[in-house]
Amino acid sequence: MATPLEDRAMDRAIELALRGAGRTHPNPVVGCVILDAAGEVVGEGWHEVAGGPHAEIAALAEAGERARGGTCVVTLEPCNHVGRTGPCSLALVAAGVTRVVIAVDDPNPEAAGGIATLRAAGVRVESGVRQEEAEAGNLHWLTAVRRRRPWVIWKYAATLDGRSAAADGTSKWITSPEARADVHALRGTADAIIAGAGTVLADDPQLTVRGAAGAAVPRQPLRVVADTAGRTPAGARVRDGAAPTWVATGAELGTGADGRVDLAALAAGLYARGVRVALLEGGPTLAGGFLAAGLVDEVVGYVAPKLLGAGRAALTGAGVPTIAEAIGLDLTDVTRVGPDLRFTALVRQKREG
Repeated sequence: MATPLEDRAMDRAIELALRGAGRTHPNPVVGCVILDAAGEVVGEGWHEVAGGPHAEIAALAEAGERARGGTCVVTLEPCNHVGRTGPCSLALVAAGVTRVVIAVDDPNPEAAGGIATLRAAGVRVESGVRQEEAEAGNLHWLTAVRRRRPWVIWKYAATLDGRSAAADGTSKWITSPEARADVHALRGTADAIIAGAGTVLADDPQLTVRGAAGAAVPRQPLRVVADTAGRTPAGARVRDGAAPTWVATGAELGTGADGRVDLAALAAGLYARGVRVALLEGGPTLAGGFLAAGLVDEVVGYVAPKLLGAGRAALTGAGVPTIAEAIGLDLTDVTRVGPDLRFTALVRQKREG
């Protein structure tokens, strides 16, 4: 059982981990606190960016020799493999740490094994400490790795009566400049942005992250076009070189029962490309296909205080024939963004499944 000092240190480690949110993909967010032999905090660290030092390495660097004989408190099992950095399990052994307290075991088979390595070296290990809180901060990554497919967020914009375009097809702009800026911030947290060929042909979107007032963007997500027949033109903005692009065709991935790109194969292909969080921005048909296939985990809806009474619905073809089979959502946040409302919800059936 963790001591009160270790429990407080884990609380701090969970807080530190969140500092890396949106910057560590395809890696998880991780926080670490080093306690010396007397239980005093002597080192703190978090995984700041993919390819950079892991949380344990940063905390050990701050602790120095004071880590010897001490305890490492970390939100995720120390890695046991050589990637862009060395194994943290061996670094902890070399530093002379005698106890490691872990919140969550690593579900990634390529990196797991740190607990076994530590115990083989004589280090006392306890895992499962504050597991629920630590998992909540790493929900997207943990779910993606366990399912071997990305966490998918469906983002849409609609009027108060659920229309994403007017009867004449116009849709610019349903929501406010504030909401559109918020969408770019949301894009910045994703590894990929997905749209359908119909959206690309109709609107020619660039599908990139644009910073406020020309601010630099640290990275651009992969742009993905679900394009069954390969209709995306060579001159489309998604091919402009501003970000990497994958035009996923039926010839490459196969097709589902509806004759469109196999979405399960698309999700698997994204995971293989390092995508752990994908933002679905396609039209109502593509969104419906993802929902019908059980591939949507979260919904972020921007609702404008406008009424159209006719026009394109925000969602079609989600595979819901009757009210009893409606896709349940658990609202986690409702926020006003400019004149609009932003609703965030988890897809209930998918979480329970």
